[in-house]
Amino acid sequence: MKIFIGGFFLVISIYLQAQKVDVITSEFIFNNAPFASCHAATIVELSNQELMVSCFGGPFESSPQTSIWLSSYQNNKWATPNEIANGIINDSTRFACWNPVLFKTKRNTLFLFYKVGVSPRDWFGMIKYSTDEGKSWSSSINLPQLFLGPIKNQPLQLNDGSLLHPSSTESKDLLHWNIHLEKSDSTAKHWQYINIDCDTFNVIQPTILQYGKDSLQLLCRSKQNYIIQSWSFNNGTTWQPLTKTNLQNPNSGIDAVTLSNKMQLLVYNPLLSGKDWMYGRNKLVVAVSNNGINWKDIYTLEDMPSGEFSYPSVIQTKDKLIHIVYTYNRKNIKHIVLKVE
Repeated sequence: MKIFIGGFFLVISIYLQAQKVDVITSEFIFNNAPFASCHAATIVELSNQELMVSCFGGPFESSPQTSIWLSSYQNNKWATPNEIANGIINDSTRFACWNPVLFKTKRNTLFLFYKVGVSPRDWFGMIKYSTDEGKSWSSSINLPQLFLGPIKNQPLQLNDGSLLHPSSTESKDLLHWNIHLEKSDSTAKHWQYINIDCDTFNVIQPTILQYGKDSLQLLCRSKQNYIIQSWSFNNGTTWQPLTKTNLQNPNSGIDAVTLSNKMQLLVYNPLLSGKDWMYGRNKLVVAVSNNGINWKDIYTLEDMPSGEFSYPSVIQTKDKLIHIVYTYNRKNIKHIVLKVE
């Protein structure tokens, strides 16, 4: 079967083999967390199958007291979280911290990207880095002006070492959401802006999937009640016009990963939005695809009459297991480990 997208034919298979899913681990990250509310978790694999999770935590989202926290998984347990960054500007000014993103490069530099500001309409990008698996960190560094870094989901490191950062902006009048990409070298320097024409779509928080040598797909949160996509056939240099997928989503964060067997795996809320902005975040599922076009839900992480289970972050570790972390009612971060065959 062939699908024509923006001047390119994609040869796809419409057959998706049934998947066997085993739950290896289901646990909460925090015991007696030092904050009342937490959100926007991110996970990364360190050496020796160790893990690290970060999120923002504080009295509530947008509070100036909300900061970035880290917790490491060592000796089969999650360590007590420690504050790694805050929004203190000077003695009289402090802003909220938002949306950390952990990422380790092929040369083992560990990055922590995050945002600081009153709201997503006026936040600015920050970065810290570690060269010893997170045992010590650099000071906080401002990203170049007008660059935000990855907004929610991890960068993609290309074969030449450069990093593609999935990013987005929200207008101050709340009417316009736009995605774009930011490209840096492997040390997070020498930044470039890659524009994407969003047309009439309102989209933010893209995640990147890989297909073969040069083909990439962006999947995005939107105000249109569906996940929106764009394709690139030159390793992210240029992007095709946005189109709607067949995946419903209630204006809630998503994440996806290309697995070692080239299967694509997506974690998302599959419901429609309602009057309440949190409506539809009470169900969270895992889906797979072999082409980015045809998706099949294979596992339900949460399905409750009410509640918020949202903002997933997903990775595949070296042992082929799938690790997912997500917000659990703003009170904790849940960690699920799946074996998908």
